[in-house]
Amino acid sequence: MRLFPVLGHPAFQRLSRYARPFLRARPWAFAVGFAASMAGANLPAMAQGIQLLRDTETEEMLRSYEEPLAKAAGLNPSPRVWLLGNGDINAFATFGDGGENIFIFAGILMFTKTPNELIGVMAHETGHISGGHIISGGIAARKAATPMLLAMLAGVAAMLAGAGQAGMVLMGAGQAIAQAQMSAFSRVQESAADQIALNLLLRTRQSPRGIYDTFNRFAQDEARSAYKINPFAVDHPVGQDRLANIETKMEASPYRDVKDSPQVTHTFEMVQAKLAGYTLPMAEALKRFPETDTSEPARYARAMVYLRQPQLQKALAEIGALIQEEPNNPYFYEVQGQIYLSMAKPDLAIPSYQKAVNLKPIAAPQLRLALAVAQLATDRTDMSQAALSNLKIASLTENDDAFTWYETAQAYSNLKNEPMATLATAEFHYSGGDYKQAAQFAARARAKLTQGTGDWERANDIIGASAQQTRDQN
Repeated sequence: MRLFPVLGHPAFQRLSRYARPFLRARPWAFAVGFAASMAGANLPAMAQGIQLLRDTETEEMLRSYEEPLAKAAGLNPSPRVWLLGNGDINAFATFGDGGENIFIFAGILMFTKTPNELIGVMAHETGHISGGHIISGGIAARKAATPMLLAMLAGVAAMLAGAGQAGMVLMGAGQAIAQAQMSAFSRVQESAADQIALNLLLRTRQSPRGIYDTFNRFAQDEARSAYKINPFAVDHPVGQDRLANIETKMEASPYRDVKDSPQVTHTFEMVQAKLAGYTLPMAEALKRFPETDTSEPARYARAMVYLRQPQLQKALAEIGALIQEEPNNPYFYEVQGQIYLSMAKPDLAIPSYQKAVNLKPIAAPQLRLALAVAQLATDRTDMSQAALSNLKIASLTENDDAFTWYETAQAYSNLKNEPMATLATAEFHYSGGDYKQAAQFAARARAKLTQGTGDWERANDIIGASAQQTRDQN
């Protein structure tokens, strides 16, 4: 597992200027509904505290949930699902130059009680993408801005004329009108996403009970948090109204009583425990999974907590016992390798990570990356060459992962290949959104690479793309 700031990822860096999600900071953001993706220009400021959490086990589970929904919605390829390490009970979707993406907060994953509930959340976000809500939200935002700007101009004119109080009233009225228009538009989108989600669950023969149960808990929270809520002042349907609409469809579904399989449930519980151990405050995680709890999820959670404390011998004991019980689980070996790296013992981490890679050789670039990190940590030339091979495989699947390029630059540097180390550094800066540095390093690499080769052409591509990105940002 690894955390890093969300703004460094191209899924955010290269979103269309007309299709960025508008994330508002409100304590009840997910109290009665899933956050819709709408257009806005203030994403970077709102996303400063958000971190991506990369974990192959969790991503594989989320992908298995999303792919049937995307296929039923006619989305090809499937939206990419990302995990955010924050504890907010939230989820949202984006669409733009970076492709279609669904972002799941760790908080909502731990809030849901069954796989079916989480699938309901993802079906709703898939509904936003399928319904084109992100793009149409941008149109609505621009329309709503018109009366606000006109009112602000009138208010400024009144204030300049000496009517300060009247000017403030005019400006406030314009903001209220804009907010009312956006709220009404958002309520329509949320209801539409619900209906699309229910249809997707029907087409994939999954129960709508999970989405109903989730909304039911949200509605109860809403009832406890406020005595009266003006349904025209919020940007989503009021909980009970929304719940009634979903309940009608649920009762009519022939799949309403379909249960999650034992294997699907087990995977879900293990991922929940792993995330709890890695993201919750350590005291809270240990309270939820005390040492008296000898279940497999509880021991998995404690291994992650002990890794963080760090009580590394206790972490090794927990994960070692799990490996004894499930010797073919690649993710237990991954955690074992992470513990050994934390102990500054890369020579011991390498066999663990290699075992994880061997058990999961396809579509697991993060495992390859972890193995390469351990190999480079040995400072041995032969290990640097092996690390470079793993990094090349990882970048075939994820060529926009900044940390992979950072490690690739280190591997080339260890092997005294300066032109390729410089090119990899250019890739690192480009993936992180620093287009000025990307262009500079790409130019240095191009000057030392053989003209006409693929690497020379890639340096040219980075220079050109960086220039375009810089123009788009200005």
